[in-house]
Amino acid sequence: MNKETGGPAFPLFAATGYTGMTLRDYFAAKAMQGLFSCGKAHDEHTAHVTAKASYLMADAMLKAREA
Repeated sequence: MNKETGGPAFPLFAATGYTGMTLRDYFAAKAMQGLFSCGKAHDEHTAHVTAKASYLMADAMLKAREA
């Protein structure tokens, strides 16, 4: 497992090794889904802020797994 990314979220082994999205990306996607669920319109600035917040949450979730 990679501490920075959490390793693969849905590991598939191919000839070149594991492929697929990382656990960090999966956590960020779930966090973003929750942030966007408020139903507000999102412009380019809000999208960047939401993406950054989603990865901050994902990083916190990965850190919590270490405890």
